[in-house]
Amino acid sequence: MTDKEKKISLPVFGHPKPPWYQDGLHFECTQCGNCCSGGPGYVWVTDADIHNIAGFLNISIEAFARRYLRQLPGGISLTERSNYDCTFLDRSGGKSECKIYPVRPMQCRTWPFWKQNIQSAESWQKAARRCPGMRSNHGPRYSAEHIDRCAEDPESP
Repeated sequence: MTDKEKKISLPVFGHPKPPWYQDGLHFECTQCGNCCSGGPGYVWVTDADIHNIAGFLNISIEAFARRYLRQLPGGISLTERSNYDCTFLDRSGGKSECKIYPVRPMQCRTWPFWKQNIQSAESWQKAARRCPGMRSNHGPRYSAEHIDRCAEDPESP
C-alpha cells in the first residue's frame, strides 16, 4: 500500500455519530390505512412496479395505466380517490387493507422508515401521530441497518 492509498484518520473530526435509532425501532402495521390516505399525495411507481401490479391484477399494462396511473412532472403515480385514499385501499370489513399488498410499490414497502421520518426522534414522533403502528412497543424491532436500507432505497421518499 502506498502512502496515497492509506486512510487518513483525523482525531479532530472524531467518529461519525450513530443514528438516534441505533438500537432499532418498533413498528407493527395496525391496518388503520392512515399511511394510504390523507391530504393529496403521490405513490410513485417504477416500470417494475407497473409490470408487477398489472400482472397481479391480471390486466394489460395499457389498461392498468389508463385506470390507475397519472403522469406528473416528478414521475408516474398511482391515482387516488376524491377523499385522497389510495385507489387500492379497501376500507371494508373494519380494517384497511391494500388490494395489491404482495406487489405494493417500494415507496409503500419502506414505510415508515422514510428519510423524512427518521431524521430525528422528533420527526419520528410527528409521523407517529398519524400512524399508531409507529407508537407500538409490541411490534417487531427493526434494526438500524434495515431502517437505513429502507431510507436509502431510491424509491423511498
